[in-house]
Amino acid sequence: MIDRRRLICTLAVCLLASPITTFAQQPTKVARIGFLGSSAPPPELLGAVRGGLRQRGYVEGSNLALEVRWTEGSFDALPALANELARSRVDLILAWATPAALAAKRATPSIPIVFFAVSDPVGSGLVASFARPGGNVTGVTNIAKDLTARQVQMLLQIAPGLRRVAIMGNPTNPSADAQRAEADAAARALGVTPLVVSVRDLDRIVPALADAAGQGADGLVVLPDPTFLTRRREIADTALERRLPSIYARREAVQAGGLVAYGASLSDQIGRATAYADRILKGARPAELPVEQPTKLELVINLKTAKALSLTIPQSLLLQADEVIQ
Repeated sequence: MIDRRRLICTLAVCLLASPITTFAQQPTKVARIGFLGSSAPPPELLGAVRGGLRQRGYVEGSNLALEVRWTEGSFDALPALANELARSRVDLILAWATPAALAAKRATPSIPIVFFAVSDPVGSGLVASFARPGGNVTGVTNIAKDLTARQVQMLLQIAPGLRRVAIMGNPTNPSADAQRAEADAAARALGVTPLVVSVRDLDRIVPALADAAGQGADGLVVLPDPTFLTRRREIADTALERRLPSIYARREAVQAGGLVAYGASLSDQIGRATAYADRILKGARPAELPVEQPTKLELVINLKTAKALSLTIPQSLLLQADEVIQ
């Protein structure tokens, strides 16, 4: 009798434990996210992407597989990389900057795409409108009205003796023409002669800046481009060597030795893009998520570079600065 009771109890415990054991052994769903970059992403950029996803519960090696692809400074390789991600059937693609976002959109009409650091998503054809993107694409833009014009004005506040300003852009970037036109118009309105500096190859950055200085440029506006962010230290060092006060859209360029940055925070854009990625992975449709615009522009000033250029930063700008590098 005792053995029978023990047998019944043992069977009961096994039956009760069985569903729990089965549940515990269910595999964790892994989110497969592709990252497509228009240039080699700086370590801190990828760190911000991983950090943003981690804040939302996605951890590599557990429930996240991050497939990272980027080009080596040429946008020509982007279509092949985008097609590779599409064929691998990732759950979502994070695209850094306009060229990568366009390549991803052309590669797949169904996989959700979330972009960041895109200047003109409507004009470039990525989305139908900010409020209703349509299709499988949405994201975060760094667009801000008259941003490049304000950068030219700010550079003249810092170095009022400027007479000829080099405007450096990548002609293969779909946003470059509009930004260059805005900077050109702002410079002429302020009585400054703009000098167009087109750089499409990484190896041409230093020679192009040397040529600009040789043509009389005494200031530099660096238009937003992933290639320029990747080579930000090289640009900053060359600008300093050529005695060119420089302004950028990214704080990372000033942390690398540039003079001033004024624009939307890249880390903030990444955080908001990963929040959108999380919502989409949980069932939201990209077509119904409005494109987000920056709510704040940040001003970063490098006083060490200003001193090296024998420049005094106006107190009014120092008071506005979000960060001052000593």
